[in-house]
Amino acid sequence: MVQESRKGLFTTRRGVESRDSAEQVLPKEMDGNRKDDQGWGRKADSASQELADIQKSSDLSLAVACRDVDVRNVKAIIIGPPDTPYEFGFFEFAVRFGKEYPGKAPSVNATTTNGGRCRFNPNIYAQGKVCLSILGTWRGERGEEWSSAQGLESILISIQSLMSTNPYENEPGFETANDENDKKNQKDYVAKIRHESLRISVIQRLEEYLGISPAGTLIPHVSSSGADSEGEDDIDHEYDETSVNFEPFRDLTKRRFLWYYDSYLLAISKAKTEVKDGQQFTRMPFECTGNCMEGKFNYTELERRLKLIKKTLDAETARWASEGLVVKKREGGTAANLQRQYEQVVESYKRNKNVTLDIELVDQNPFVWTITYFGRPMTNLDGGLFRIKLFFSPQFPEVQPRARFETSLFHHRIAADGTPCYTTKRAEDVKSHIEAIIHALEEVSPPYDPRTLVNPEAAKLFWGSEEDKKMYNRKLRRAVQRSME
Repeated sequence: MVQESRKGLFTTRRGVESRDSAEQVLPKEMDGNRKDDQGWGRKADSASQELADIQKSSDLSLAVACRDVDVRNVKAIIIGPPDTPYEFGFFEFAVRFGKEYPGKAPSVNATTTNGGRCRFNPNIYAQGKVCLSILGTWRGERGEEWSSAQGLESILISIQSLMSTNPYENEPGFETANDENDKKNQKDYVAKIRHESLRISVIQRLEEYLGISPAGTLIPHVSSSGADSEGEDDIDHEYDETSVNFEPFRDLTKRRFLWYYDSYLLAISKAKTEVKDGQQFTRMPFECTGNCMEGKFNYTELERRLKLIKKTLDAETARWASEGLVVKKREGGTAANLQRQYEQVVESYKRNKNVTLDIELVDQNPFVWTITYFGRPMTNLDGGLFRIKLFFSPQFPEVQPRARFETSLFHHRIAADGTPCYTTKRAEDVKSHIEAIIHALEEVSPPYDPRTLVNPEAAKLFWGSEEDKKMYNRKLRRAVQRSME
């Protein structure tokens, strides 16, 4: 974990920022011993260690990654905070550590800007500039400027705090603006940010990853197993790493999309009651041509595109079974790895008397596992019988498995389509995934974290009043009883 001293309060163009809690990051090995030029030296090791520290944290809203050959250029992603117009959006930033780091702050530029056409915040410009005193891009009070005791996590938390419930007040001079016109502007600003967060940071990003045009046309699928190519799937061909498009958050955003899909639909449903399709965005007093957020509302279209993304993601997951069989026939390393892990996990749970699981391969395919979980006695799950499927990509573990409850279960950590919300520190270890799923299912008194509540209806009851909690337990028990029918 990054030391607490790094998580201070920093000044934006508005004033003092608040802290947010940490989240999970994208696992990736960092090689801090490679230097891309003279003078970088030990600083590369320091930067690599800092990135590794962020990656080891339990933060669910921050992720960082870089190429092994270039630790100075880092990509970071911030997942928009819940209960804000940025909720569960995917906002990417390019970070460059200069030779003077950590004596001087790195440069940071926003890249989720719709090609330089969208200003998401008074402090985050359409051209990518991020205004923060900690970065030296905005004047602050004495003591609020950069110091070598700070680091990348401090910067990301500071940027995340800009994504507030009322970003209008981030603009200098508007901190206390509260007349009738300002109140209307605040509401209008939140409304258009919510729309563009969904359209640009979520929908456009996922469409690009999945090969979907805005009109809904699909680019012909290329098998992730390399089924159309000859030779073994695990041959190590030489290539220039820097020539390959670097998209380290592709798998992360796909998995999080499945977590938050119901929340996206809920946000659209609510917004449809507040604005009309075709209604023009309101320009804010601090916006200007070339540095603004312009457009029209069209939630009907966003809903269509969102549902197509979900359908395409589900189809991608289903394809892993057939793609895996291709890999298995080649006797590839991934298939052998999963087969070996399957045998080890089965033996492990045979000896484990604390939890009852049956685990099988579907049609002897190591890329699809079926897990039957028997509810633990003396809990709300007692007597239940739950089937869970684990789907593995031929690119496992770089692409993490996707789990799906086939048995319907009303639970705040299980989405309506059966997708469980869980995290694991060991992405390459299948048993750790299974343990994390069971832990999320059985946890009686979890700490409140709205980023893990993937079933809005269940979450509202679970974290509501005493009567709400009773209703939650009744719905959960009814689901458990149905699982035995």
